[in-house]
Amino acid sequence: GLSVAFDLPTQCGFDSDDPEVSDEVGRVGVAVDSLADAEILFDSIPLDKISTSMTINGTAAILLAFYVAAAESKGVPRAKLTGTIQNDILKEYASRGTWIWPPEPSLRLIADTIEFCAAEVPKFNAISVAGAHFRDAGANAVQEMAFTLADGVTYCDTVVERGRMTIDQFAPQISFYFYTHGDFFEEIAKYRAGRRRWATIVRERYGATTDKASMFRFGCVCGGASLYAPQAHNNVVRVAYEAMAAVLGGVQSMFTAAWDEPFALPTEESTTLALRTQQILAYESGVARVADPLGGSYFVEALTDATEARIIEIMADLERHGGMVRAIEDGYLQGLIADEAYRIHQDIEAGTRPVVGVNRFMSEEPPPQIVTYELDAEGRDLQLKRLSKVRAERDSGAAQASLAALSRAAEGTDNLMHKLIDCANAYCTVGEMVSALKAVWGEFQQPVVF
Repeated sequence: GLSVAFDLPTQCGFDSDDPEVSDEVGRVGVAVDSLADAEILFDSIPLDKISTSMTINGTAAILLAFYVAAAESKGVPRAKLTGTIQNDILKEYASRGTWIWPPEPSLRLIADTIEFCAAEVPKFNAISVAGAHFRDAGANAVQEMAFTLADGVTYCDTVVERGRMTIDQFAPQISFYFYTHGDFFEEIAKYRAGRRRWATIVRERYGATTDKASMFRFGCVCGGASLYAPQAHNNVVRVAYEAMAAVLGGVQSMFTAAWDEPFALPTEESTTLALRTQQILAYESGVARVADPLGGSYFVEALTDATEARIIEIMADLERHGGMVRAIEDGYLQGLIADEAYRIHQDIEAGTRPVVGVNRFMSEEPPPQIVTYELDAEGRDLQLKRLSKVRAERDSGAAQASLAALSRAAEGTDNLMHKLIDCANAYCTVGEMVSALKAVWGEFQQPVVF
């Protein structure tokens, strides 16, 4: 399948011609302003045969609308589309920052996408709850799992409380995403405890009756904040150990970061080596031949039990605080992550948390030669020309009418996906649709955390 990363303007709801984002157009991903861009992006790709994963959150519903409209323009019915949108806005408020609207209307939009996919795009996963960003922001392994499961509970509560779907109808389409760092057995225990806890939550809290509903489907990234610039080639070894821990913990999909990512976007050579790391693990090591090969180990089972107990404790603390939304709105969750990030940094500075090449076994070797990524200005200019052409050639009356209908629908309780698809087919832009919803919902203001 395909994996699509979007540039920051698309992620944050800006059009490419907005002067606030001119330097970011196309920098960290593809710019998608309208259905016209989606049609180009997926041209010649058989969308009824290829699965597409889209790493998108704040504007996930809009990009899903573009995807559905682009597929239908190629004659591909909704029922044949497969793929995933990340669509996990709660972690954006606390760790990454591509939020747009306040939490409550954002949750409403996520529930709309879940219900829409279940009814009309049944092979498409409407949400992937991503704890990886909590980890990269500074959370420890147990916090990462606890915060992620708490997010999952919030999404499930939102859908179930609407009364239109049971947990058995939508939980099989929920997946999770994490970071795997270097503490080998801690990571294994984290995943084993998370699987156990999620199955318990789905059955006991929501009354799930099927095995599919209680499955803990998850992928992971190996790398991120666990990689360091000093003695950068050590990162190759770090990623290999992390990947093995993830497999032994039961991961179903994996992304291995390249050794040079602490410096810049990786090169083709470094990304190929990262891929080969996975392939050697999968085809030569034999670790994937049996499920849960460490099950029954006294140490691993005891560590799993202890990890689950700490996860339960953290989730209970969040519940006492009023839940994830309340913890985000008053900055409590952000404070927990910031405190832990500071503690970890202090431990590294003091040397009580060993990092080879950083605070142990240092050397004066020169930094490696890094090929840095340079943004092609011509690509940005072409994007601006395409956007200008769309605005000039579309039916302006139809575009404005569909945007007005979207705003009216946002004031009520109807599912917004159909209005978003109408906007997409009228060649409304991401920025225009975001603005239409902002006019009703407002914009989230991040609390100041000391």
